[in-house]
Amino acid sequence: MPVKTVQVTEKILASNASVAEANRAMLDAAGVFAINLISSPGSGKTSLVEATVRALTPGFRIGMINGDTSPAALDAERGAKAGAAAVHVNTAGKCHLEANMIGLALDSLPLDGLDFLIVENVGNLVCPSHWALGTHATVLIASTPEGADKPFKYPASYRGVDALVLNKIDLLPYLDFDLNLFTRGVGELNPGVSTFPLSCRTGEGLDAWIEWIVAGIARGKDRK
Repeated sequence: MPVKTVQVTEKILASNASVAEANRAMLDAAGVFAINLISSPGSGKTSLVEATVRALTPGFRIGMINGDTSPAALDAERGAKAGAAAVHVNTAGKCHLEANMIGLALDSLPLDGLDFLIVENVGNLVCPSHWALGTHATVLIASTPEGADKPFKYPASYRGVDALVLNKIDLLPYLDFDLNLFTRGVGELNPGVSTFPLSCRTGEGLDAWIEWIVAGIARGKDRK
């Protein structure tokens, strides 16, 4: 008898997509603009969350969902301290967030009282790119210490994002970071993607990033 092959991944991803659509419907009904932050570890995701929350409050009400393989809620606590309504999701060792995890977290947030939701995914540039969460945009955070070759090493992640943040530009004078190589790699994979070179430490470049988010918040209110 021939051996049958079961396409488990496809079935799981199809089920995930269905839950992601339900998540998106919840966010749209509440008029909340949501983004999914992906990056490798150490790029400054949580620092960007903190800087963003501080720049937007008190004018806007912000929620944060932090995903981590650890039960320790250190990053969620940083988001809460900055002013966000924060929920920590322990992925129990999984290297990415999934739509069902986001659905559970949404139930723990005051959606009707929020304008903007930041989902901080697990630090990983491989797995998260394959899992829809129901957010309105996916943002990849690169950082100068990682090196300029990351678009060439992780093309799927760079190709599928709606915006790109290049963090830690204040370190450029001290690093051998080939900005032209990085820009060329991004351009080949994702032409015209909204790109924000910035420094969470100094604040350089943050204004353009915040303007992009405020425009997204406005669109979220229009969907309600």
